[in-house]
Amino acid sequence: MSVNFGLMSTHPPTECGLATFNSALAGHLATAGGHVGIVQVNGDGHPAPLDPRVVHRWPANQDKGWDGALTALNSFDVTIIQHEYGIYPGNDGEDILEVLSRLAVPSVVVLHTVLAAPTAEQKSILEQIVNLADTIVTMTDTARERLLVGYDVDGTKVVVIPHGANDHSWATAQERGQRPHLLTWGLLGPGKGLEWALRALARLRSLQPAPTYTIAGKTHPKVLQHHGDEYRESLHHLVDLLGISSSVDFDPHYRDNASLSRLIKSADVVVLPYDSTEQVTSGVLIEAVAAGIPVVATAFPHAVEVLTNGPGLVVPHRDAAALATAIRSVLTEPGLSAHLVGKSGDQAKTLLWPAVAERYAAVATRLLDARVPVAARL
Repeated sequence: MSVNFGLMSTHPPTECGLATFNSALAGHLATAGGHVGIVQVNGDGHPAPLDPRVVHRWPANQDKGWDGALTALNSFDVTIIQHEYGIYPGNDGEDILEVLSRLAVPSVVVLHTVLAAPTAEQKSILEQIVNLADTIVTMTDTARERLLVGYDVDGTKVVVIPHGANDHSWATAQERGQRPHLLTWGLLGPGKGLEWALRALARLRSLQPAPTYTIAGKTHPKVLQHHGDEYRESLHHLVDLLGISSSVDFDPHYRDNASLSRLIKSADVVVLPYDSTEQVTSGVLIEAVAAGIPVVATAFPHAVEVLTNGPGLVVPHRDAAALATAIRSVLTEPGLSAHLVGKSGDQAKTLLWPAVAERYAAVATRLLDARVPVAARL
């Protein structure tokens, strides 16, 4: 059965994790035979080129802008809605409730964040979302457990579908020197913990050859809007202070999938030194695992779930010495890197976007079957 999917989310050219996720999911649902239309939540407040799949834009500053989004979504068979606090209008994005409470078609809501210590309003909004949606998707078991324990919700609605990843197996590593290569990529801003990775790098100068470290990605648009490039500048200052400028490459450019694949494949270790203790979903982590690159990460929830006894090493937050020790082990301990890469193989196929999109399509089919009377299916 061919399904018409209506997706609602931020969407390229907006630069954020949800937009990237939504674009990938839309593409792979279409490849699998579905028809896809997108309601683009336009949080930047100015015009942007439209993806031809975009059927409606929900401007952030339009009073009752949800009404047009609702009309557009109701023209599809089923809706898949990305949720993150703050991308929808209203306090903590509460206007999403206006859409969910009026939808006439089945709805799947994908939770990118489940806070362990939400405000009362955040907790109320998420509980209402779960109550109104037909199915809730979390991308980790940790997020599902946090939702069921910390919120008053119907657990039978909640399913776990992992964050999707691109297939990097075809990619040839971009040119690099003989030195080991460490990599972090993604939008930059406070909380990324890159200062701890730089301090760890300084502790690895005794290795022969000493590793290089690429920090790839633009500054997050919202960070740039409110704080300029203060965080990036502080990292440059720290690099100079530590005397490691010859080992660090700041790559502030946007990369398409092909270019990003080549960069990922050039890495010996992906370093995720995030400060957050809340992060239950990391697309960068999943891309690294799917690419078969060993990961050294701080103990944020998604990393603990994926890497424990798996394809990487987990270290305490804000601990440069622990980061350096773990990276040194991956680079120098005989057989460790290959062992970790082998662990990636156990998970990689289930993380690729075609497999993930197939699971979303299966959820949609079940919801549609449940709404169609048996007699009508005979």
